[in-house]
Amino acid sequence: MSGPPVFFRSYLAHAPVCAFNSLARRPITDKSGGPTGRGSVRPLGRSEGGLSQSRTSIVLVDDDPEIAQAVVNYLDPERYRIHVVGDGAQVLSTVREANPDAIILDVHLPSMSGLDLLHLLKSERPRTPVIIVSGYVSTDNAIEAMKTGAFEYLAKPFRLAELERVLGRAIGYAETPPGPMDDEDVPLAGDQILGKSPEMVAVAKTIGQISQSDAPILLTGESGVGKELVARTIHRSSSRSAMPFHIVNCSAASPSQLEAELFGQSGQPVAGAPRSKRGKLEQAEGGTIFLDEIDDLSLLAQSRLFQILEDGVCERLEGDGQITVDVRVIAASSRSLVEAMKEGRFRVDLYYKLKVVSLHLPPLRERKADVRLLSDFFIRKYSRLEHRAVKPIATAAYERLLHHHWPGNVRELENAIHMAVVLSRESEIIPEDFPSLNDARAMEQLDMEHARQEYRALFERMIHPVFAQVAGSVPGRVYADFTSVLEEVLVDAALEATDKNQVRAAQLLGISRNTLRERMRRSTAAPVGA
Repeated sequence: MSGPPVFFRSYLAHAPVCAFNSLARRPITDKSGGPTGRGSVRPLGRSEGGLSQSRTSIVLVDDDPEIAQAVVNYLDPERYRIHVVGDGAQVLSTVREANPDAIILDVHLPSMSGLDLLHLLKSERPRTPVIIVSGYVSTDNAIEAMKTGAFEYLAKPFRLAELERVLGRAIGYAETPPGPMDDEDVPLAGDQILGKSPEMVAVAKTIGQISQSDAPILLTGESGVGKELVARTIHRSSSRSAMPFHIVNCSAASPSQLEAELFGQSGQPVAGAPRSKRGKLEQAEGGTIFLDEIDDLSLLAQSRLFQILEDGVCERLEGDGQITVDVRVIAASSRSLVEAMKEGRFRVDLYYKLKVVSLHLPPLRERKADVRLLSDFFIRKYSRLEHRAVKPIATAAYERLLHHHWPGNVRELENAIHMAVVLSRESEIIPEDFPSLNDARAMEQLDMEHARQEYRALFERMIHPVFAQVAGSVPGRVYADFTSVLEEVLVDAALEATDKNQVRAAQLLGISRNTLRERMRRSTAAPVGA
């Protein structure tokens, strides 16, 4: 379940736990029908046959009857069968009897600590997700809960909608068949797209729409944003998923080596080598080939690739051997192909052939909402790889990550987290565990200062020779006219760099879209000096 069911009233999504009395409408009863007291066990339900038999089973452990009542009232009885337990001593027997899909466990209970119970539950039922809730929040408790294997740690008072969302994720996790390492829930390979920002949700939707097509795809975005990962995801989601997936980095070899690697060779055998050598395009027959940094292809190789895309046929190098292939091409570039076309380095016909479907991947600095999600994933991943306990990120350290510019994007974040996991000696990851970011901050400041000096020198060379003339012709308007022209030039440059995409141009300039539109309107309405 990905979110709250549509029948939840919108006001409930904002109802805090402190408003439990207003939510208590359905009394909790035990198995005999009497009122439930502290320490009793009560499965929520109606008469036999009145509800679906496929309801999700939940064990709710909390000694506060108002909290238990609020949770019971909020969760849909047609979807959930809730077993309420008020005393830690009865939890294990209830769990064995109810065989729940998830457990909601309070930390402070009569008879037994919730954290002690968590240890017992995880040893007996390692795959059952346990959501820890606590009204006495402490960093130590949170660390201990997550180290022991809690699915989530929620502080009271929490919003009921948030509990429901976490519960939905936990149930989805519980329903996932265990893999070869069924006691671990974090894949070691970074082969999944992670993100909850609107930008990455949009990317995911587009992937879903284009996966089943055989049309060429052009991926754009800065280095490190995950273009190869997106290409792999598209291939796995396509009808070609059972066929080969090959990667060619077009910037990693000389033009002649790259052409031979792509298209293969025909010619005389050399030192016992076969007469013909199959290229990556042939090897990917029926599958997908990912061409990274495609603007580094030579014009001759671009011409051959266009032939492949046009009719599926091309000639091998150094001979008359012919290639006939059925392959889907996904191309990518971290640089502007429009600029490459203007400079004569990239074929116009190939550009439009590849751009049948285009997908731009936003840089990490434009989707800061994903920094926490990615950081947590990489912490778990590298804690396992380095055989270290999973540690939370201290607030100050998280702020450090959030405000970093991330010129290397997700790849830079992954490397920074890996280093922090190795270096950390405290109970949590602190800012000092990110030395690479400290170095990066200093380098960014030096780069900014250097760029500022270069801009100043450039503007001096441009303005000084004409300043007296401009000042004499439009006295009193020199500042306004010069800054107006500079704004026009910056806006034009940003629009050209982003293929006239106003949203991306505004982000590039660091202004709002409305401000960009106003600057565009101004530049077309009133020429300088008018």
